[in-house]
Amino acid sequence: MRTTLTIEDTLANQLKQRALETGKPFKQVVNETLLMGLQSQNARKPKPYRLRPAALGTPLPGVDLAGALRLADQLEDEAIRAKLEQRK
Repeated sequence: MRTTLTIEDTLANQLKQRALETGKPFKQVVNETLLMGLQSQNARKPKPYRLRPAALGTPLPGVDLAGALRLADQLEDEAIRAKLEQRK
């Protein structure tokens, strides 16, 4: 397929240099370089994200976790209600 590309000068110079060193035509060097780049990109698989849990210890005496969770629920409900009101 024939197409027109705009290549940065530094990159074009590197490709021309490689063509001279290998004795291959410029077009072939460009195609091989693009193919290698695409293949290496497909070969790399991202590492799965892993979250390491951290022990936070037990709550201090007198701390009411149930009350804190109720408060968090109320604040979340208010935030959702405010968002829904803005949509009207």
